[in-house]
Amino acid sequence: MAKIDETRTFIAVNIAIMTVSDTRTEADDTSGDTLADRVHKAGHTIAARAIVKDDKPSITAQLQAWMADKNIDVVISTGGTGITGRDVTPECFEALYTKAIPGFGELFRMLSYDTIGTSTIQSRATGGIAGTTLLFALPGSTGAVKDGWDKILSTQLDNRYRPCNFVELMSRFGEV
Repeated sequence: MAKIDETRTFIAVNIAIMTVSDTRTEADDTSGDTLADRVHKAGHTIAARAIVKDDKPSITAQLQAWMADKNIDVVISTGGTGITGRDVTPECFEALYTKAIPGFGELFRMLSYDTIGTSTIQSRATGGIAGTTLLFALPGSTGAVKDGWDKILSTQLDNRYRPCNFVELMSRFGEV
């Protein structure tokens, strides 16, 4: 069984948080606040945070700006992963991937099934690497943020997690 190796020194990563929404503001961004709280409590740095309109040019521009910022290791978004016409987050993320991480979305939906049953089929949560930046798109509910962070990302973004984790591979993302 995988576990945290307490003999290893924790390495904080720089995480940008994007809320994708046409209606949320800083005052009512509950899913973004939930994610930021968890990231902070885990010991990571919140390098940036933004609320972005649910449209391809806005999402893509923000992702590209953060990918170009060497002080950002990971981008985690919340919102825009559903199946309605305005839900375009997965398309924006996937267009930038140099390597997809299909297991992220698969695992998210498997774990989410325990919480919301077959409604998880409507989630298009996705993950991948864009250049040297990890990108993860979560649904916009606080429950989805909790599932995604607590059950997947909190350990994969912890270099003490054994047998393997994303952090120990980050320096190799740009290899050719």
